[in-house]
Amino acid sequence: MLKGIPDIISPELLKILHEMGHGDDLVIGDANFPAASNAKRLVRCDGHGVPEVLDAILQLFPLDIYVDHPVGLMQVVPGDNTIPEIQEEIRKIVCKYDDRGEKTIEYIERFAFYEKARDAYAIVATTERKLYGCVIIKKGVIK
Repeated sequence: MLKGIPDIISPELLKILHEMGHGDDLVIGDANFPAASNAKRLVRCDGHGVPEVLDAILQLFPLDIYVDHPVGLMQVVPGDNTIPEIQEEIRKIVCKYDDRGEKTIEYIERFAFYEKARDAYAIVATTERKLYGCVIIKKGVIK
């Protein structure tokens, strides 16, 4: 047991976060995201949603200040009438941890998002049921 680490961060996830270097990407996937088939390293976070996992990770994980958009969200597929309310939750969490606010966020076309996810250092698989809840975050430096 350690002090100051959110309970939702498992030892396996803590190890992954610690191993990552500046510029490495981490994907936090919702329940529909093909995490196992795309991950170099997969961490299960069953029973938890993307917003709570993202909030816990950003308590420990600096976002990259040397890129314009260290946060990527999946764009809504054209013709899909889904309103991804979860993306507003994600935006609020990102704004809590990064002074640049929503300027840090870019929206990535679905298949480009999958391609970027395949190159990520690791993927965290959640059981988030809200659609378009996937997020990619780029690790920054500790100063």
